[in-house]
Amino acid sequence: MSRIGKLPITLPKGVTFAVDDKLVSIKGPLGELNRQIPTEIKVNVEDDQAFVLVNDDSKRTRALHGLMRTLLNNMVVGVSKKFEIDLELKGVGYRCQAAKNQVTLSLGYSHPIILPLPQGIEVNVEANTNIKVSGIDKEQVGFIASKIRSFRPPEPYNGKGVLYKGENILRKAGKTGKK
Repeated sequence: MSRIGKLPITLPKGVTFAVDDKLVSIKGPLGELNRQIPTEIKVNVEDDQAFVLVNDDSKRTRALHGLMRTLLNNMVVGVSKKFEIDLELKGVGYRCQAAKNQVTLSLGYSHPIILPLPQGIEVNVEANTNIKVSGIDKEQVGFIASKIRSFRPPEPYNGKGVLYKGENILRKAGKTGKK
């Protein structure tokens, strides 16, 4: 059995956890999330805790046990408080602007990069160089943050690019001149 899978999921006040056949629906003050669970996994809800149980002891079931518990726990945390990822732009002329459902990035290319945002994801820009991606679905928040970072990943010589907040870039020495 998975050590993580055995842990109960604690449900905060205001969060409802419903299991209908193989569809788990979690509602909270910030929204609602749904997830289809595999046939090998069962979910039981007792009072203010949910338990992820397995039907057999096959390799696939053991692999899904901890994964499904973590995904369901992330859903519970997301509907009670939002997930946030902070990014920062480092480089001359690197800017970001956020509209209602899209982000426009100027990252040193000859054209601006326009990224449409999925429903439920918010992007706030502070001082044109600090980006905060937030939402209730941890997978989507992480995906959008990595998508923004992929347009100009940090490079090791000048340290320019899109970085996660607090990320430390290992810097390399440049070429030395002819002696």
